[in-house]
Amino acid sequence: MDTNNKILIIDDERINLELFEVMLTRLGFDVSLADDGESGLQKVVDENPDLILLDNIMPGLTGWEITKLLKQSDKYKEYKNIPIIMFSAMDEVKDKVEGFELGIDDYIIKPFNFSEVLARIRAVLRHSAVINQISHRERRMAVYESLNKSLVYLTEHLKKPVTDLLEDVKKLDIKDAQAVQKFSESVKLECETTLSAIAGLEDEIIQLQSRDAELKKYELSLEDLDEHFEKHFSKWNNTDSKVLN
Repeated sequence: MDTNNKILIIDDERINLELFEVMLTRLGFDVSLADDGESGLQKVVDENPDLILLDNIMPGLTGWEITKLLKQSDKYKEYKNIPIIMFSAMDEVKDKVEGFELGIDDYIIKPFNFSEVLARIRAVLRHSAVINQISHRERRMAVYESLNKSLVYLTEHLKKPVTDLLEDVKKLDIKDAQAVQKFSESVKLECETTLSAIAGLEDEIIQLQSRDAELKKYELSLEDLDEHFEKHFSKWNNTDSKVLN
């Protein structure tokens, strides 16, 4: 897991961009800035951030419009799961509901308290990380399920022909050269078929092992996740408002 989460801030107010850049950089995050919706949307594509802090009211593309594009447009489907925290001066319930229905993960009313914002960033990032871990583990389970199905298939298709050969042995008249030759050819054919099936299974196992190893690299326990985020947020907890100075 990348040690530094990348956070993209999209806000047309320069003072907010500067505040977040200073604060979040000091806490160990990689911070990227955009002062309008168009450039912010392009940075999403270029940088694929772990989290977007998005102002709602901006000239050009608004926060609503950016969210709708990211969450609903096929053009940006690759970025659909990036969590979004939206800032807004609008405190109407309908505005909040609209934001959540579009797919944002949190909604913060301006003016905001930085400690509150930081707590929400932590919650959203941790939730996103947990969801990603669940996804990775589901993919690993799919790898194991695929391997299990292959083993069951091989077992089922080996059992009958081997059983048939054993039955044929009992009936075989070793004095009948033609029967012995026919049985020998059957054994040879079945051995070739079995070896081919085993070779195919071996190739599949190698591919599945490689896939599993790749997925395992990104798998973390809940304890690992907490340790990862504590590295960032303990700096704020330990220094509190001193970080603002």
